[in-house]
Amino acid sequence: MADIQRLAKKHQILKPWDIETIVNTFNSLDLDANKGIEQRHLVTAVQKIDPERNYDEVRNALKNVEVSRPGMVELDDYVAVIAALREADAGGKAVGSKPVARAFEGITSDRAYERRTILQSRQNASSAHTINEDEREEFTNHINLALGGDKDIDYRLPIDPHTMQIFDETRDGLILSKLINYSTPDTIDERVLNRGRKLSPFQITENNNVVINSAKAIGCSVVNIGSQDLAEGREHLILGLIWQIIKIGLFANIDIKLHPELYRLLEDGETLEDFLKLPADAILLRWFNYHLAAAGWGRRVANFSGDIKDSENYIVLLSQLVPSQCSRDALHERDPTERAELMLQGADRIGCRRYVSPKTVVNGNPKLNLAFVAHLFNTHPCLEPLEESADHAELDDFLFRDEYDREARAFALWLNSLGVDPFVNYLFEDIKDGLVLLQAFDKVFPGSVNWRKINTRRPMMRFKQIENTNTAVDIGKDHRFSLVGIQGADITDGVPTLVLAIVWQLMRANIVQTLASLSTDGREVTDRDMIDWANRTAAAGGSSATRIRSFSDPSLASARFLLDVLNGMKPGIVDPQLVATGASDEDLKLNAKYAISIARKLGATIFLLPEDIVEVKPKMILTFIGSLMAIAHNR
Repeated sequence: MADIQRLAKKHQILKPWDIETIVNTFNSLDLDANKGIEQRHLVTAVQKIDPERNYDEVRNALKNVEVSRPGMVELDDYVAVIAALREADAGGKAVGSKPVARAFEGITSDRAYERRTILQSRQNASSAHTINEDEREEFTNHINLALGGDKDIDYRLPIDPHTMQIFDETRDGLILSKLINYSTPDTIDERVLNRGRKLSPFQITENNNVVINSAKAIGCSVVNIGSQDLAEGREHLILGLIWQIIKIGLFANIDIKLHPELYRLLEDGETLEDFLKLPADAILLRWFNYHLAAAGWGRRVANFSGDIKDSENYIVLLSQLVPSQCSRDALHERDPTERAELMLQGADRIGCRRYVSPKTVVNGNPKLNLAFVAHLFNTHPCLEPLEESADHAELDDFLFRDEYDREARAFALWLNSLGVDPFVNYLFEDIKDGLVLLQAFDKVFPGSVNWRKINTRRPMMRFKQIENTNTAVDIGKDHRFSLVGIQGADITDGVPTLVLAIVWQLMRANIVQTLASLSTDGREVTDRDMIDWANRTAAAGGSSATRIRSFSDPSLASARFLLDVLNGMKPGIVDPQLVATGASDEDLKLNAKYAISIARKLGATIFLLPEDIVEVKPKMILTFIGSLMAIAHNR
């Protein structure tokens, strides 16, 4: 009775007999020991009082309630949510209604609003972000399809694509971790993930650390996104991250090393060097137009929005890719929406009805149409293999650069993590004009680049590129880099060993600089300092007495020393039952994957691959130890 009186006084929109019913209903729920329910069950609980309430109404009402425990709803919270819903009704509008959102953003038409949701921060009323509802729906459909059947999260699927549920389901990091592994297999060793229906805030933070640092490792830009943003369900940040993860998976095979037949897309007079500078979306447009030309069609596409809205180019593309299943009959349909539906029925017949609907085709949503075209390429590239007798010397030379691939990949990811522009896809090609390298120098050594003397206008003549790369080499020498015999022309020519040499020293300088800033005396940290720290930490956390003498110590191949270091940093973080004791390649790789994922769980940004540990690549091992040391010093 006391509860009823107190709550009635606090929420005057509710009558005492209403509150009595609400209290009795809440007490009949499956409550935990502290008399609360998980937030994921709140919608069902509210519907026991107000059956017509939908997910988004309840979710928006909850945003205005200070809950007693993160992720949980107790009696006072439950009553406050229902009171907020009733107050919205009394005011003549639903929580999060269209008029409020339109007034906030100045959106005046129904059509403009229907494709967006305006999200206003409770903590900062002047802060709002827009998400595209079509993208939210299609990305949710992708997650349902990609992750359905996963034993750890199957009970949470399918997620309703028509609500904001996706942002609540991704808070604990499990779904996002699984999505990363779907897009880029084996990125995360899932043995390190905290599973279960009730995770503590600390366990959620650990999972989200894995998500953020693994997303960096596959090439996502996660500047200004932290594990707390994911845990709080920051919709615009989560949707942007989901899109990046999906896109990286879709673009993974748009690679001339995997599809040498992409060489056919080179235009007259174009070199392979020029082609490799194209981002994946530009290659997809080139592929699209190649097939339109082969079909004898007069039109071409220059974007994934306006040029595909009428579906005609899609209809011709599909008929060219799989003529036995897709015809051009839909071209005779006059209604754009009906024509788009007929086109998608053709796509469905070849297993490609994904990412778009008639509405998003007609509206020209660029992200969703890009995803659709990438999916078509991945399933039906339909490019003839290159003739063995033909002369493709420059392609052959490029394809035989495999020995440098892993280091180049790690260095490119590191450069991208600095926020360089443009995004680095192929290290040896993308730094030839020196601009990315100079941006990296300026971030590692602020003020080291006099931008007034740098050539920045693209396209750039070779001599201007060399002027830039010569400047980069000079800055490196000013900071005591070992660059004997390296000239700017070597960088512009993409000489692999010399490019790797300067970028590696810049990356190492960044690590050493970070460690120096965290030390008490601010002195420069040497390789010996890192090795000594690793040995001390491993001794504190390991079951063996293994010590390393250098970053090329053969014992590193098993990754057990690295696991000892990790366990020394946080006792108990390594499960000894999961550490392989054998010497097979599979055992070594399993341990390496485990070590990398635990490091990311602790918050370290790691760019090396398991193979780099197994093969004991000294430079990559140094980056691993240096990142761990930085985390330890920052605590």
